[in-house]
Amino acid sequence: MPELPEVEVVRAGLERHVLGSTITSVDVLHPRPVRRDLRGPAGFAAALTGRRIEAARRRGKYLWLPLDNGDALLGHLGMSGQILVQPPDSPDERHLRVRLRLEGASEGREIRFVDQRMFGGLSVSAGGADLPAEISHIARDPLDPSFDDDDFVRRVRRRASGVKRQLLDQNLISGVGNIYADEALWRAQIHGERPGDRLSVGQVREVLAQARAVMVEALGQGGTSFDALYVNVNGESGYFERSLHAYGREGEPCDRCGTPVRRVAFMNRSSYFCPTCQPAPRRRRTPAGTARRLSVPD
Repeated sequence: MPELPEVEVVRAGLERHVLGSTITSVDVLHPRPVRRDLRGPAGFAAALTGRRIEAARRRGKYLWLPLDNGDALLGHLGMSGQILVQPPDSPDERHLRVRLRLEGASEGREIRFVDQRMFGGLSVSAGGADLPAEISHIARDPLDPSFDDDDFVRRVRRRASGVKRQLLDQNLISGVGNIYADEALWRAQIHGERPGDRLSVGQVREVLAQARAVMVEALGQGGTSFDALYVNVNGESGYFERSLHAYGREGEPCDRCGTPVRRVAFMNRSSYFCPTCQPAPRRRRTPAGTARRLSVPD
């Protein structure tokens, strides 16, 4: 799934190419991508037609385009979504789902929402120009200037859940997905199952610093692209996968110590780590007598 750097690359591309443009018409070629808009495909199109795009913003993995009437076009890429800016005479993409024709700042351009698996989607958020209500519960991301490092550290250290699980909690910190969580933890030399309440302040700060660093580096290379699905608005893939130290490298030698990288199942996904540089946490001691009370004869 696209993570924060990939989504930020798309946001920046939209900011460059479509600000000030007016949406002249909307074609919904498949209803599923607009399923979250209760007005239906026709109402979705009507709510956008004639509106001017004022900005391009992001919260975590969500994008939105504030409109001149105070509403916003809200989007999520899901597993395979792409938001492309194309000339109107370019051939339709195979999985084109929604087309927005524009005039104005980028004369003759189109915004195209392409989604093979259709887990992503678009909707119009009423009054959502500043921050759509639909995503107001999502935490800020570590690249947001208003992200509160001290609050993040306190909240992580109050929880007994593993630090990787906390990095993926969008109510605590947004935009960090499976790939960059593994990379940040490898860099910080901390196992993802280490409970937050057994980490020092310095360790949590180091994980946060490495998450921020790895995403900044990925942004500089256009994000991480493992196949043709993860692209910017011009259809170009990022190449940060060449710089990954942990994710997807099962059995390869750790770049730091040479130990083969391991993969384990994690939340219906996979975790990659170095068993030497990132030793698994010791189990908490069970209070005396607890094991006997809980044991059941075969």
